[in-house]
Amino acid sequence: MTGTIINSLTILAGSAVGLVLRAVTRRSSKEVSADGLGGRLQTIIMQGMALCVLYIGVSGCLKGQNTLTAILSIALGAIIGELLDLDRRMRSLGDWVQTRTARLIHTEDGAPSISDGFVTASLLFCVGAMAIVGALENGLTGSYDTLKAKSIIDGISSIVFASSLGVGVAFSAGAIFLYQGAISLLAGLLSPLLGDAVIAEMTCVGSLLIVALSLNMLNVTKIKVMNLVPAIFLPILLCRFM
Repeated sequence: MTGTIINSLTILAGSAVGLVLRAVTRRSSKEVSADGLGGRLQTIIMQGMALCVLYIGVSGCLKGQNTLTAILSIALGAIIGELLDLDRRMRSLGDWVQTRTARLIHTEDGAPSISDGFVTASLLFCVGAMAIVGALENGLTGSYDTLKAKSIIDGISSIVFASSLGVGVAFSAGAIFLYQGAISLLAGLLSPLLGDAVIAEMTCVGSLLIVALSLNMLNVTKIKVMNLVPAIFLPILLCRFM
């Protein structure tokens, strides 16, 4: 779980920096004009992070060894994810968290609530396929290269989010710890059943989802990445028959 711990700490550190910037500038997210310097900086930084995510996704795709496995995994995974409607369920969970936390939080008029920051950051940091692929890699191989890269991206993103959405962004570190940590521990238990070929194909399929996430971040597409997540685990079965 080394990668998950690093990821959580970078989010906390980034949030702290963002909160300091927020205190210095003394402005809420609603006061940051999209045409002003603050708004332009937020936009260009997030676009830069999206390009980094795209690079990581493309690099991971090249690790695949069987194109047919990737195609079948995406096709079957899309069917499973759409039938379960994982995207809607995740958003419903976010709405539930927002409702629950909103009852406990009192914020100034016009200022974003803790739930706003928590939900927004958690959706970006947890829902992405990068979190799943990195946690699996960490649990299966002990390597946390993907999570290190994700930690840098999340840390910088948390600075931007915390400076505009407030302290709620810091609470997403707890969600990351529980979410990615659980995946890493489960992957460790399954490691005897997974060979190098399976891991390579899971990385390839997961990286395709990372590419989709980056395109969403750039507002090029509106792919329901969550509904494709089951595809990451299908190579475990498909590699046994192909």
